Amino acid sequence: MSENPEEKLIAVARHIAKTLGHTDNALTDDILQIFSNFDNRFREKLTGTLSVTETLDQTLKTIDRRVSRYLTVDEPIWSNSGDASLDQGGCVDSDSDEDNRFDDGFDDRSDEFNVPVAHPVTDYNVTIDSLPSNTINDLHQISQRMVTAGYGKECSLAYSNCRRDFIEESLSRLGFLGLQNVNKPLVDDDNDIEIEKWIKAVNMAVRVIYPSEQRLCDRVFGYSTSAAAAAADLSFMDTCRVSVMELLNFANGIAMGSRAPERLFKILDVYEAVKALLPEFEVLFSGHYCLFLKNEAVGVWKRLGESIRGIFVELENLIQRDPVKAAVPGGGLHPITRYVMNYLRAACSRPTLKQVFDDYVEQSSTSSSLSVQIAWIMDVLENNLESKSKAYRDPALSSVFMMNNGRYIVKKVKDDELGSLLGDDWIRKQTSRVRQHHVNYQRSSWHKILNTLKLDNNNSSSSSNLASKALKDKLKLFNSQFIEICRNQSTWVIFDEQLRDELKISVAGTLLPAYRNFLGRFHNLQDIGKYADKHVKFSIEDVEARIDGLFQATAVAGNGRK
Repeated sequence: MSENPEEKLIAVARHIAKTLGHTDNALTDDILQIFSNFDNRFREKLTGTLSVTETLDQTLKTIDRRVSRYLTVDEPIWSNSGDASLDQGGCVDSDSDEDNRFDDGFDDRSDEFNVPVAHPVTDYNVTIDSLPSNTINDLHQISQRMVTAGYGKECSLAYSNCRRDFIEESLSRLGFLGLQNVNKPLVDDDNDIEIEKWIKAVNMAVRVIYPSEQRLCDRVFGYSTSAAAAAADLSFMDTCRVSVMELLNFANGIAMGSRAPERLFKILDVYEAVKALLPEFEVLFSGHYCLFLKNEAVGVWKRLGESIRGIFVELENLIQRDPVKAAVPGGGLHPITRYVMNYLRAACSRPTLKQVFDDYVEQSSTSSSLSVQIAWIMDVLENNLESKSKAYRDPALSSVFMMNNGRYIVKKVKDDELGSLLGDDWIRKQTSRVRQHHVNYQRSSWHKILNTLKLDNNNSSSSSNLASKALKDKLKLFNSQFIEICRNQSTWVIFDEQLRDELKISVAGTLLPAYRNFLGRFHNLQDIGKYADKHVKFSIEDVEARIDGLFQATAVAGNGRK
């Protein structure tokens, strides 16, 4: 006797359910549900009498997967919604016959879906319509009925699971891999590249993707009731939560890294990006469920600011700890002076830096402004240079060293943002210090030789022989002293051409009149007279030429970095 066709179909259904039940329970539930929706008799013969809870659970799981197919349609997100090829499906209504046709409107797709991703853009003033309008209308009907039935949270979970994948893939297309690289430390050489990718990703996410997702949530869930509004807020939060935290964790990692001075500009880049997006965070994540995301963004922004301020404290410490090693040859510019001044000029050229300190001053009465912080660093640098100047045995060379570094500091501060921060009074005081080092140089270097050229008025009343002998001894001593000074100082360094000329003019203006007066007296002695030239080794012109040959090492030092 042949089997009833109905019994054959039921046997096939049992076989499928049994086979799939060992490998994929979720898919088994789908098959049982779909089969039973065709005819209530199948429901009784396949599963017996199902409880209301079991039936509802199976239905929710089916809805989860079907909604997933709606939300992950393989269409470019920039495509016109009117060109979408998605077939339309019916809405779920457990109280009507429409329930029996729930699956009729879906394509027979594989379980593997290609998630659409965003193409790179530069204009953030756009809104993404990532789903066709008719699909959104269908989702709105589904969400309305589920929220009304008291399953708004379950509907939000199903919705956000699908949209979250879309955001992750979009950020990945922009080059930001998020937590996929969590175990891979950032190599310093690659930091700039990674930060650049992150800045593009966070701007696209906060300015384009998240607003578009919020708009989509509003259209899907609506605000007709407080329950629908809560479901929309929950869905938006859960959709964005993972990617927002990944983006903020990257910035937080930058903030929590080392406070080496060279990291300042990378941290500033991240700080500027986060600060610029805070208004968007305020608007997007102000809902009950989303508020913690806004607070986390503010927290990361503050930690970045703390890291920036901490770098300046570390810079102070590095300057203080810089040891006094071998003296710089020729009293030239010390590398620490060049580094610190160029570093501060570059740092202060970023307007954001002043804002970092100003914002913190408003929050803490114990903090200091950027101008005060810079002044502290300059004092620390000055003290460090004073210590280093003591490495020179020659006091004159020590003064040259301080002149070089002091003049360099003044030049870097003038006509720069540093000057406006430190103020004119600071510049005048620093210039006065340079002049004082100039005075110290002349006193320690040329005071002795000027004393040699001094004429004793008592010699005029002494015998001619005694006077001529005293002047001859003085001239001989001058010659040896002058030769020694010129030999030493011709290898000294004055990096600044104007300062070099000022020193030469000053030395010449002091030495030449004294030497000219001495030679005049020397030539007037009766017992020397016409033999005076035998004792005079340097003419006035010779002395002037020798003075002009001082600090010849400047040409070599001047070829270095400025």
